[in-house]
Amino acid sequence: MYAVIETGGKQYQVNVGDVVFIEKLNADAEDTVTFDKVMAVGKDDGISVGAPYVEGATVSAKVLKNGKSKKITVFTYKPKKGEKRKMGHRQPYTKVQIEAINA
Repeated sequence: MYAVIETGGKQYQVNVGDVVFIEKLNADAEDTVTFDKVMAVGKDDGISVGAPYVEGATVSAKVLKNGKSKKITVFTYKPKKGEKRKMGHRQPYTKVQIEAINA
């Protein structure tokens, strides 16, 4: 069984036991979070697709940790103007493990 969930403006296809890096949530480590924006649920007998979400379907997950991804360098400049700027960015994330798909 799998599910397609939406969180942080992105969609993820998840199975039970998967470890997924998602956009940062306001949850501490070892907390349990529930995703109720389930867009599709696939079972052995077929798939049920919501419009836009499947009613009554939820996905529960355990938060493993919060962190920041590797640093990326952002460099902007305007030619012939002597204007340049170098910045770094580290995107925050939440690492979750999918525990159950309730459909």
